[in-house]
Amino acid sequence: MNAIHLINGPNLNLLGSREPSVYGTVTLAGIEERLRSTCDERKIALQCRQSNHEGDLVTWIQEAGEAKAAVILNAGAYTHTSIAIRDAIAGSGANVIEVHLSNIHARETFRHTSVLAPVCAGVIAGFGSHSYDLALEAICNTIFETSRN
Repeated sequence: MNAIHLINGPNLNLLGSREPSVYGTVTLAGIEERLRSTCDERKIALQCRQSNHEGDLVTWIQEAGEAKAAVILNAGAYTHTSIAIRDAIAGSGANVIEVHLSNIHARETFRHTSVLAPVCAGVIAGFGSHSYDLALEAICNTIFETSRN
């Protein structure tokens, strides 16, 4: 069975109430519920995790790699700073889609650079909570399809 690990980083537990003009009003639980429904229909195992701690994200990415699971990752602010998360992605062999709710390229200059993007299969940004749905589609249509061939 195909598996996806949904990994969310710092402050994403505050979705729905944190800066709704930037991040929208959908909660993380709402996103997880929507993805779980889609995954259930497609017979994909979905594991959802969120942490405000960098080391947790590193461990979970490594676990996903060991399990040969694809990853939807919103590393939050760690996107721009975490060499540890970058190294976990590169070293684990996990197929990772980097996700952002907002268009990071239309925001503050310090958000324009992702240190993770060069080691990810792709990046989806700027579509609010639907960025996660697009990442799920990308995994199903590219990563899972490639592994079957």
